Amino acid sequence: MNIEETREYCLSLRNVTESFPFDDVSLVFKVENKMFALLPLDAEEPGISLKCDPEQAELLRERYRAVEGAYHFNKKYWNTIYLDRDMDGDEIKRWIRHSYNEVIAKLPRKIRLLYQPAE
Repeated sequence: MNIEETREYCLSLRNVTESFPFDDVSLVFKVENKMFALLPLDAEEPGISLKCDPEQAELLRERYRAVEGAYHFNKKYWNTIYLDRDMDGDEIKRWIRHSYNEVIAKLPRKIRLLYQPAE
């Protein structure tokens, strides 16, 4: 996947918004105003940082050469997946959905009930 395909996929998830809150070179993706992904636009190597539960984050790092702890976030909960390494597009989409669903799962019950997990 390239940066534009990754951006389009994030925006295809229900009620996702994007913004430039940190600088003018990174896109932040949120659902219900909670961040689930960061996509730097000026990085030497394109990648997307995703929120994960700690166990999944560690498993992901062990399994793929394409994944490292996100330097700009708590590495226990965030991973950066490099888009041009050894992970295919379907697997990247799966981890984007995982991150999105992690945020949904932590919303108040009343709001959470409006969402179906992204498939």
